[in-house]
Amino acid sequence: MKRPSLYWLLAVVPVSVVLRILGQDLAVFVTSAVAIVPLAGLIGRATEQLAIRAGPRMGGLLNATFGNVTELIIAIFLVLDDELEVVKASLTGSILGNLLLVLGLSFLIGGLRHQEQHYNAQAAGIHASSLTLAVIGLLMPALFVLTTGEHDVLEREIVSGTIAAVLMALYAGALVFTMITHEHLFHTPTEEEQAQWSARAAVLVLLAATALVALESELLVGALEPALEDLGLTKFFVGLILIPIVGNAAEHSSAVLFAWRNKVDVTLEIAIGSSTQVALFVAPALVFISLAVGHPMDFIFTTFEVAAVGLSTLIVALISLDGRSNWLEGAQLIGAYAIMAISFFFVQAV
Repeated sequence: MKRPSLYWLLAVVPVSVVLRILGQDLAVFVTSAVAIVPLAGLIGRATEQLAIRAGPRMGGLLNATFGNVTELIIAIFLVLDDELEVVKASLTGSILGNLLLVLGLSFLIGGLRHQEQHYNAQAAGIHASSLTLAVIGLLMPALFVLTTGEHDVLEREIVSGTIAAVLMALYAGALVFTMITHEHLFHTPTEEEQAQWSARAAVLVLLAATALVALESELLVGALEPALEDLGLTKFFVGLILIPIVGNAAEHSSAVLFAWRNKVDVTLEIAIGSSTQVALFVAPALVFISLAVGHPMDFIFTTFEVAAVGLSTLIVALISLDGRSNWLEGAQLIGAYAIMAISFFFVQAV
């Protein structure tokens, strides 16, 4: 099973620009979404090559830094366009997609080839603990709004900013824990890899792909409103389901590939590790970025979103306790995602 090549989709990049000039909003929305998929793959590939050259510790830091850069860029353009509810939905959708859909597909496909697969339950447990902390960070502001009779914008921003700062500090602590003080718990034996790109080539590809993701994100966000009218979809559904899949498609295929190769530890690091980064770093960072650009976004998610993330975290924590996986667990995770997705489809407002 070879990693599927998505780079031929790069041909869509100039097409989306031409369609923007012609004013074809729906076509721009579709083509820009498609174009982001291979660009995200290029960012991941360039980061991987730099990580091999940098060594395990610096390489791990590079992967942690650029792991969700595509989602962050899309979210920044959504913030600039004042689509704050779509931003929140996309953050929730990214966590759900990684925990349920990606991990489910990986366990299912890996389990069909290998009767039972094993992974580091201790490492998975630490990620699950971090996600539980993130659920608390999502839950408390929502409870604050629901239970307090009167609160103003300033109070909401103070609560949101404080929680965001705490989560980012704990994310930094988790990086120190996993890469320095307790690195041995997270070491995954891998084949000796040789970098195929020069450092210069990897940096140039990383910069170029990031710039093009920014361009395509601007096109995607600019065409969002008219495209949704044509498609008959809600912003909530697009944020929760479509945008996270677009931003993570290349990463998702890698997770499934590693499970097929019986390297489930790497799969969990991609799926659960990515969810942890979104919850503890990307979402809090966007709170401060939104303040800086004059479109303040609070950390108050809907009851629907908090419940979905909480239940997903609980399911994954229960499944990962024994350090073993099989195809049935994968099917169960996919089933949970399907149940949530169909529910999201009929939510008309947030």
